[in-house]
Amino acid sequence: MGKKKHEHHGGAWKVAYADFVTAMMALFMVLWISAQDQEILLSTSRYFQNPFNTPMDRTYGVMAGDKDGGGSFQTGDRPPSTVVDMAFLHQLANDLYRLLDVQSVQEDQKPIDISVVNDGLRITVFNRKAQPFFRTGSADFTRWGELVVQNLAWLMDRYNMAVAIDSYTADSFRSDTPSYGPWELSSDRANAMRRGLVLYALDPEKIDRVTAYTSPTPPGVSPEDSDINQRVEISMIMRRGAK
Repeated sequence: MGKKKHEHHGGAWKVAYADFVTAMMALFMVLWISAQDQEILLSTSRYFQNPFNTPMDRTYGVMAGDKDGGGSFQTGDRPPSTVVDMAFLHQLANDLYRLLDVQSVQEDQKPIDISVVNDGLRITVFNRKAQPFFRTGSADFTRWGELVVQNLAWLMDRYNMAVAIDSYTADSFRSDTPSYGPWELSSDRANAMRRGLVLYALDPEKIDRVTAYTSPTPPGVSPEDSDINQRVEISMIMRRGAK
């Protein structure tokens, strides 16, 4: 009777071990990336979504601009300090657009415009007749206004950025009360925005400035009572060197 050959099964454990090592390396990389700053996380995410493109768009714009300067990168004395800053700001702008679901609205009718500027992000909320942000002649939010404030507060509070609020009301505003004019309305709306952001999530220490205006900016762009002159601009300003 012939001698039975010894069967070898020594190769299978090597494959299993290699899979285990690969899985452990992947876990280590995920844990390491998760421990990084929020800006690096956003930049890494943007790269893997489209690894063949540079993190910086050719035009720097979030959306195509119009004659009023909406949705474009504004040049200034200095650009954001790093590519990571730019990728972070673009991702933040895109997150806001998705939260508010205004991508499908025509450009000249958008109730909100988000622009990457030289020191952060500028969010302009228009009090349009078709989709008002405030109730007529008052500083009370509409249901749309409440939704916007809630989403802005939630997102703003996640990042270490300073916040500035600028309210604009047309000089042509008149009320039934002689002592209540455009300056009073503009001031009330600026403070309503401040209170709303703080109420829903924003740390009040992050608010650096609250300002009211009545003159349209830029002057002569449209009639005094046009939608563009009824707006609130919220600036999210990068804190250089802060974590």
